[in-house]
Amino acid sequence: MRIVKNFKICIISDTHNHHKKVKLPDADVIIHCGDFTSVGYEHEIKNFMKWYSNLHQFEHKIIIAGNHDQLFEGNSRLAKSLIPNNVIYLEDSGVEINGLNFYGSPVQKMFMNWAFNKPEEKLKLHWEAIPTDTDILITHSPPYGIGDYVPRNGEHCGSPSLFSEVVERIKPKIHCFGHIHEGYGIKEYDFIKFINASNLDGDYMCVNDAILIEL
Repeated sequence: MRIVKNFKICIISDTHNHHKKVKLPDADVIIHCGDFTSVGYEHEIKNFMKWYSNLHQFEHKIIIAGNHDQLFEGNSRLAKSLIPNNVIYLEDSGVEINGLNFYGSPVQKMFMNWAFNKPEEKLKLHWEAIPTDTDILITHSPPYGIGDYVPRNGEHCGSPSLFSEVVERIKPKIHCFGHIHEGYGIKEYDFIKFINASNLDGDYMCVNDAILIEL
């Protein structure tokens, strides 16, 4: 397998229809970690996909859904029909690019009545299905204790079983996610680069930059 030196990955998440406000660096791949819409209406998806598919500075464009992108759970066939041919949509699935294995999943802990909600015992089954040879893991949910703290609640909202699977078994080069806007940033733990790429803050203001990683 071929792994390109100086391979650049641009990571964004939780743009909630504010995608045009995010300044994007050039890279080989762009990843969106979900919540590109506000409530998952068809017109929101079309608007985003028109913009995303025309980001010609990226050879590869990967996306997963988040809890706000409700059409992808409520009417998966319709939602997927709105994805342009040059956009890679991952839903508990993977793709290989230049010798790197990417895998994406939209599920997260129960939160109100949004999409892809799962109790922790069912989340564990999703995480256990992630291939061990995954290099770049993309989830909408953060792992417990990393980029998952919500100050107004005083709670860590990530998945404990996701943390265990990532650190103890999968050991990817990068684990990127969003969902918890207040958790934006990069943390390295056990030789894994954890990235919360949420572009919006807790007040839904677009204040955070895209994150650029070079392998």
